Amino acid sequence: MSADTTTETPPERGTTETAPERGAAETAPGRGAAEVIAGDAEALAVAAALADGFRSGAADRDAGRRLPREELDRLSGSGLLAVTVPAEHGGADVTQQTLAEIFRLLASADASLAQIPQSHFVYVNVIRRQGTAQQRAFFFGEVLAGRRLGNAQSEAGTKHVQDIRTRLARRPDGSYVLTGVKQYSTGALFADWIPVLARTEDDALHVAYVPRDAEGLTVVDDWDGMGQRTTASGTVRLDAVQVPADRVLPHHLTFQGPQLHGAVAQLLHAAIDAGIAAGALSEAVDFVRTKSRPWFESGFETAAEDPLLIQRFGELAVQVRATEALLGVAAREIDTARAGLTEESAAEASVAVAAAKAHAAATAVEVSSALFEVSGTRSALDSLNLHRHWRDARTHTLHDPARWKIQHIGRYVLNGTLPPRHGLL
Repeated sequence: MSADTTTETPPERGTTETAPERGAAETAPGRGAAEVIAGDAEALAVAAALADGFRSGAADRDAGRRLPREELDRLSGSGLLAVTVPAEHGGADVTQQTLAEIFRLLASADASLAQIPQSHFVYVNVIRRQGTAQQRAFFFGEVLAGRRLGNAQSEAGTKHVQDIRTRLARRPDGSYVLTGVKQYSTGALFADWIPVLARTEDDALHVAYVPRDAEGLTVVDDWDGMGQRTTASGTVRLDAVQVPADRVLPHHLTFQGPQLHGAVAQLLHAAIDAGIAAGALSEAVDFVRTKSRPWFESGFETAAEDPLLIQRFGELAVQVRATEALLGVAAREIDTARAGLTEESAAEASVAVAAAKAHAAATAVEVSSALFEVSGTRSALDSLNLHRHWRDARTHTLHDPARWKIQHIGRYVLNGTLPPRHGLL
């Protein structure tokens, strides 16, 4: 039975899901071997086909808060989750321009679904940058097999987002004990591996890659956001979780030199916003063409002939096209910087991504709101669930403030000040 028609009741918010009884390297129930994508063109074709399939059930999944388990299994099986694995490890190693377009396509169909693998690619990138040869071989093999990485990074109630209090205590045998509580853990509920941001005794930042079924690890489905309702971005509790030394990576080293970690992570967020805007505009076009009535003063037989509506659609289309253009520029800047990473190339990439993200966030909110302006009263019916686009946009754009991105762009342009390396730009 497909996820679009299932009568399965999602777990009640605040409840804890028990971990599946399987090893992390075994095939999950209902999941076969993953395809291996050969290159950029194939990756884009697969993403477009998946987006078309995910679009039809997106409104119903959101309305019923029906978690997209089957859709995520299809995503895993498609091979898309492995497209950034380096070629020497058997992956397609697609460009960042391709990766951004994959996310834009998925988000145009279902923004919640597109948000879930964002951290997956971020933490694949950490492995690429900081993993040993053995760690890269192991985890890239997992990713090629369709395994999903979640995340456990943010913490509530701390001083700020960089105030990480989860601790990795080293044991005499070299292994670690992981203790802490994480919130907004998008992807953790559906993951095979959960990367956990934590600090060691010297306060250095590390990532511990923990199997979803590890003893002492609990994922609580308590996400109650008004938007992105099916991301299951709940709580992860870590109660003295045992972590082998070879499952811990020194993430603090990422920020000791020129880096693209933040640019890649933010590029995917920008792509999600761009996808939300495109999806909302597409819904508005379809609604006005097929359902909206013309305003009586216009003198036209259909709403689509109204010159005032035509003007507004033109304005919205310009905004969407501008966002997509900025997204493409940012992605190409990252690809250029990857080919020759310096302080200057990393700065250019970060600033380009910041510009794309700031513009995409504003566009997503504007277009998803204007959907109702151009469509008319009927579009506000709760049964149509067109408001999911605005709820998703408003929720997703809260990840980090665009005002600080504008500050860093201004400092760079006016004074040549290089953007910070904190990983959020």
